[in-house]
Amino acid sequence: MRNLKKSACLLAVMTMFLLTPAVSNAQGDKKSSAILEAMNSKYQKIKSFKALFTYITKGEKPLKGEATVKGSKFRLKMAGQEIFNDGKLMATYIKETNEVNLQDFDPAAGGDLDPTKIYSAYKKGFKSAFVKERQEGNKALEVVELTSTNKNSQVDRVQIEVNKADKSIASWKIYQKNGQEVTYKVDQFQPDVAVADSYFAFNTKQYPGVEVVDLR
Repeated sequence: MRNLKKSACLLAVMTMFLLTPAVSNAQGDKKSSAILEAMNSKYQKIKSFKALFTYITKGEKPLKGEATVKGSKFRLKMAGQEIFNDGKLMATYIKETNEVNLQDFDPAAGGDLDPTKIYSAYKKGFKSAFVKERQEGNKALEVVELTSTNKNSQVDRVQIEVNKADKSIASWKIYQKNGQEVTYKVDQFQPDVAVADSYFAFNTKQYPGVEVVDLR
């Protein structure tokens, strides 16, 4: 269950930064706002994407993952499990036990970082500030920080590193109010991938002997 919550959080954050023009509506200083707006002008036209990433929780080993997103649909592979969401039904497949849990997708249950809530959350829930510019190899990275203005949010702030040259996202780090810190690094990003809607629905025929646990 812990890994499932982490996975859902990761996907939501990735969706937030790569697909949501509302980020540019966050209140903040002129420089951070300009960076966010330029970043969004690059990403907001993307209808689907596939991303390979590294996920690092403070004090734990790095994990590798893969996410494919198309509108409100997603499929996430990480930590020995796959999460399928076709916009209505969410299926969580656990490889070790060959088990899949089925539940209705409830956008209201995901909190601040649910993919379906990002538009409203980031229009009103954060303020932005430019932190610094730093060099990583031959790349100049602009660091912007989003600070939560929602007292009920589990997230305190999010620090984003944006490639200055092309406004692509290099990484982001989430600071939660409970002290947990999680860093996400984009290893590979492929925009506008051709993917059928059926890819986001769990098909029991592709998993022989799977135990189906229907939680609906």
